[in-house]
Amino acid sequence: MPDVLVLVDHDGERVNKTTYELLAAARRLGDPAAVVVGTPGTAARLRESLARYGATSVHAAESTEAADFLVTPAVDALELAVSETSPAAVLVSATTDGRETAARLAARLDAGLLIDAVDLDSSGAVTQIVFGGSYTVRSQVTHGTPVITVRPGSFEPEGHPGGAVERTLAPPAVDPAGSARITDRRAVPAGDRPGLTEAAVVVSGGRGVGGADGFEVVEELADAFSGAVGASRAAVDAGYYPHQFQVGQTGKSVSPQLYIALGISGAIQHLAGMQTSRTIVAVNKDPEAPILDLADYGVVGDLFAVAPRLTREVAARRADG
Repeated sequence: MPDVLVLVDHDGERVNKTTYELLAAARRLGDPAAVVVGTPGTAARLRESLARYGATSVHAAESTEAADFLVTPAVDALELAVSETSPAAVLVSATTDGRETAARLAARLDAGLLIDAVDLDSSGAVTQIVFGGSYTVRSQVTHGTPVITVRPGSFEPEGHPGGAVERTLAPPAVDPAGSARITDRRAVPAGDRPGLTEAAVVVSGGRGVGGADGFEVVEELADAFSGAVGASRAAVDAGYYPHQFQVGQTGKSVSPQLYIALGISGAIQHLAGMQTSRTIVAVNKDPEAPILDLADYGVVGDLFAVAPRLTREVAARRADG
């Protein structure tokens, strides 16, 4: 079977869940081949976990400068891997960096680019959410090696224990004059909650939360589920919650098992980032709120009355086992 290249999303020590999802998607087209871009020794640390989730080979593109530049080292590594393996496709997670990496790679390869895929079949056809979530379409690349970004949460990781052969790619030789260099890093406190794109449950707050203090009820409900906290663009723009937690077309796209929207009206910008969630629950005092039309379960009421009661009920049931 042909290789299917998967760009590994990692922090240097741990593989992010979105990569395991990509490996599951890649298996529909061929043999998943992981591409690890990092500093020397990164691929060796990650090889075992990648093999456990189906990677049949690991391509290591390592250099001391790999972490000093934005996007370019990954594009260089994928371009080289494509030239060496002639893969059936290249899969990248539909994150902010992933979208830019995929677009640059497709331009270099003169190949077709499919973005925000939520499903993929053995023929290479993908299901996409397009036009801000207004339509679902099926598309297929007809020219060159398909480059596909996959929405986080669209596939379930699959365990396929086995060995992964490590192969070495030429170290990325980044041209500083034509690349964006990282000059400083500031760690964002992660806390004990899972990341937005990795959480099985996401609880998001919108303008209806009323202010930064109002997000306490959102956080309490998320913690009851051991889930992640999200926010609408309106809430972020108003300063209620930090930007990195924004869910939507200009934020992060999520597809958890359960998505709970508190005080979110349902602007198309927000729906585009969460409408593929397995189950959607919305709480809004406006019975005409658009999000109620999308929700599997809608509650018309005051979120400050509904959310605390739901939090207590969830906590009680989890305590009872």
